[in-house]
Amino acid sequence: MLYAISFPKICITSVPYPKIRTPCPPRGHLASTRLRVLASLPEPNGAKTEYTPWLIVGLGNPGNKYHGTRHNVGFEMIDRVSQAEGILMNTIQSKALIGIGSIGEVPILLAKPQTYVNFSGESVGPLAAYYQVPLRHILLVYDEMSLPNGVLRLQPKGGHGHHNGVKSVMEHLDGRREFPRFCIGIGNPPGAMDMKAYLLQKFSAIEREQVDAAMEQGVEAVRTLVLEGFSSRITRFNLGQKYKHNKV
Repeated sequence: MLYAISFPKICITSVPYPKIRTPCPPRGHLASTRLRVLASLPEPNGAKTEYTPWLIVGLGNPGNKYHGTRHNVGFEMIDRVSQAEGILMNTIQSKALIGIGSIGEVPILLAKPQTYVNFSGESVGPLAAYYQVPLRHILLVYDEMSLPNGVLRLQPKGGHGHHNGVKSVMEHLDGRREFPRFCIGIGNPPGAMDMKAYLLQKFSAIEREQVDAAMEQGVEAVRTLVLEGFSSRITRFNLGQKYKHNKV
């Protein structure tokens, strides 16, 4: 037997980070701003199984000018997940391009803030509040220079690591850091190259090949995280990523 879970239209959140007043969308747009998923009833007594939604946010800069640059790998991962799960990114809410769907029976909200990386929190805070997503289910996807190009890492929490986009998100979540991160390695700038120029540069052919392969692995990792949480499979995933460029 199937039933639909529909999260209510609310404008004030009760989650433990700051209460953010978010304008309610017009009546005609309600369908696009509610998380909805079909789920089975495993209990013979008819008890409903409810799934906590995930907010998966990729950091990047909007516009064709930045497409394919190192700083936009977060956007790329969201695009890969949306394609793999058949989720349309066709709604603007809280300064972000969003898509609503599910992985398995778990409802997810994909988001690409259109605020530019350094102000990403202006989207993440209101979206998390509006949909009442707990911190442990806010997955932030972004570029990480401390990791080699194409190496991925999933963490349950952490600091901002001098990443201005992550810093902005933390500021809009009342300084909290207990939310998952999906880091995509882009390596360090060569020599004395300016960091900003490096981040806004496109990948070389070899680097692009590594990143594309990582994106495919990343989609499966996101599925695993949403369905199983930080299980032993995620631990093995991180270990495999750490040594995947080492030749035996």
